[in-house]
Amino acid sequence: MKTFGFKIDPLTGEEYYEVYLRGRQLLNDPHLNKGSAFTHEERLSLELDGLLRSGVSTMEAQLHRTLESFRRKPDDMERYIYLIGLQDRSEPLFYRLLMENLEEMVPIVYTPTVGQACLQMSRIQRRFRGLYITPDNIGNIDQIFHNVSLPQVNLIVVTDGERILGLGDLGSDGMGIPVGKVSLYVAAGGVHPGVCLPISLDVGTNNPRLLEDPLYLGYRHPRLRGAEYDAIVEKFVLGVKRNFPDALLQWEDFAKHTAFNNLARYRERILSFNDDIQGTGATAASALMTAMRIKKSRFQDERYVVVGMGQAGTGICMNIRALLKEEGLSDEEIRRRIFAVDMQGLLLEDDPKLEGPQKPLAQRRAWVEGWKLDDPGRIGLADVVRNARPTVLIGVTAQPGLFSEAILAETARHTERPVVMALSNPTHKCECSPEAVWRATDGKGLVATGSPFPPMAWGGRTLQASQCNNMYIFPGVGLGALVGHASRVTDEMFLAGSRAISALVTPEQEAMGLLLPEMRDIRKVSAAVAVAVGKEARDAGLGRLLDDPQLEEVVHKAQWVPRYAPYRPGRLV
Repeated sequence: MKTFGFKIDPLTGEEYYEVYLRGRQLLNDPHLNKGSAFTHEERLSLELDGLLRSGVSTMEAQLHRTLESFRRKPDDMERYIYLIGLQDRSEPLFYRLLMENLEEMVPIVYTPTVGQACLQMSRIQRRFRGLYITPDNIGNIDQIFHNVSLPQVNLIVVTDGERILGLGDLGSDGMGIPVGKVSLYVAAGGVHPGVCLPISLDVGTNNPRLLEDPLYLGYRHPRLRGAEYDAIVEKFVLGVKRNFPDALLQWEDFAKHTAFNNLARYRERILSFNDDIQGTGATAASALMTAMRIKKSRFQDERYVVVGMGQAGTGICMNIRALLKEEGLSDEEIRRRIFAVDMQGLLLEDDPKLEGPQKPLAQRRAWVEGWKLDDPGRIGLADVVRNARPTVLIGVTAQPGLFSEAILAETARHTERPVVMALSNPTHKCECSPEAVWRATDGKGLVATGSPFPPMAWGGRTLQASQCNNMYIFPGVGLGALVGHASRVTDEMFLAGSRAISALVTPEQEAMGLLLPEMRDIRKVSAAVAVAVGKEARDAGLGRLLDDPQLEEVVHKAQWVPRYAPYRPGRLV
């Protein structure tokens, strides 16, 4: 049942919501509830008279009240619960508060606090957001989608909960991630919340803690695998195509073995992408572009060690490969510059554990003969750093302290300005702190991390690590693909977005060591990414034939600003 629709008055041109709810139902709808900001006219026409105190507030007054309440909370988990409660009461107010306090609140609604929230989701759940698709209800997928109360669905973020951040299999407790990603689409990208839908594909869990927890609210069975799992995903995708044919589908926090399969199987069939693979890789590529500019270097002049060959690590390597190809290097020349390390150590061409996307990254056995090794049976990270002499060190392992003082010092020996990207989330999983890098490099290291860290005074100047957060790329890619009417999302669109992000880093920011723009400029960043994606879609024959000024106008007009729209009563349904 739709609760409201977007309307334009043909006489005055006024934009308004046609509202189909009344009274208490209206006050309980987070998309529509204005609380004390309902006007006297709306109170009379929408059966709210007497249900509210007499004073009519402005949104600014409500913001003051909610910010006070937020800052009184004793810890980040309580702040998360408060913000999710606010989102469940009034989305316009929640997003206005979030947008005006991004640097303070993004670490609460997303990494790192959202990870802790997901670990406790069945215990802190107040209201259910989005949809939960299970093996028991997948046969009713069309009815489930028909029950969605949004006026339309243009954006879906879906997870099966198997690889939530660096925390593993959390089943349907992982729903906090799609909810958080939708929040970033709205706050950072400007996508209207009334067209965004988070979904959990709850196919069970292999986490014994959850299966034995009487409070766990998910599908209490071992996780489906193989043909049964594939059939559910197929039915889900077909249901999306039937019911929301113009929607963008973002795959989020699937395990590696399913993430690559789903991306390959569906990227040509439905407008979709995987943020963990493509988004992480593109954000890291943007940071590296800025680092090359600071170092006055080319990608081919650097040597890269990437540790952790899951989705993120593989995606980063794929982007580095693409940038090296642009500089004219052959596949073999590229292979000699990227050293991929996973649990078994350095990836080698004769390793039977190699998976498809990893094969182009594996080193030739002959190239490492003669290396001095700590253990002749395995080439570990210390061996790689000592023998490959990297200038760029990237970690996506969720192993805290992996980049030890010795590893950092060895890396610093090979270049005046090493680039160190410790990208694991949440904060306690980070491979090293920015401070450790700066101490090992005498303040010359260029640092990016997955979670935020405070700046540090060093040698009379301020050093700042960039938070290499996917929110720099995915909201703009999604917005650009939607307003550009792209028929599919390509790797070239992500690279176009990477260039747009890096171009926004100012010389003053570069002097502080920043590799990405500051978080407060995220809407500007998302708009630039969206325009770049729209141009790439157009030029590749995959999107609308709008010239550059038209495309920029469409993108900026599409970015929703949180406010209370005027309401008019519609026919009760």
